[in-house]
Amino acid sequence: MSLKQTLELELREALKNKQEIRKQTIRMVLSNIKLAEIDQGSPLDDQRIIALLHKEVKLRNEALENAKAANRADLIEANQKEIEVIESFLPKALTEDEIQTIAQEVIRELNASSPADMGKVMKATLAKVEGRAAGNVVSQVVRRLLQP
Repeated sequence: MSLKQTLELELREALKNKQEIRKQTIRMVLSNIKLAEIDQGSPLDDQRIIALLHKEVKLRNEALENAKAANRADLIEANQKEIEVIESFLPKALTEDEIQTIAQEVIRELNASSPADMGKVMKATLAKVEGRAAGNVVSQVVRRLLQP
C-alpha cells in the first residue's frame, strides 16, 4: 500500500472516530500532495511524499517557534499535535550514529578525503538515507567527517 493510500485510509478512520486535529492535518497533507501532483503532472511516489511530509513538519516547527515567541499556548499545542500526526507517517528517523556510519561508508566508497568532496558525498549519503534524516543533520555529520 502506498503512503498516499495509507493517508487516505487514516483520514477515513479519523473521520469515523471524530479525531478533529488528525482529520484536519491529514486533509491538509493530502491537499498539498494533490497540489504537488498537479504541478508535477503525475502522481507522487512515496519518496516525494516523504519529502513533502518533512517539509510540512519543518513548516510547523517554524510556526511552533513563532508561537512560543508570541507566548501563544493555543498555537503551541496545536502545532505540536499536528507535528505528531505528520511524524506518525514518516519512517523511523536515523540516529546521528547511524547517519555517521552510512556517511563513513559513502566516504570510503568514493575515496573522499576533503571538504571539496562534500557535494558528491552528500548526494550519495542522502540517497542512502532516503528521507529518514533531515538534510541539515546529514550535512553536519558529513562536514565533520571530511574535516582535515
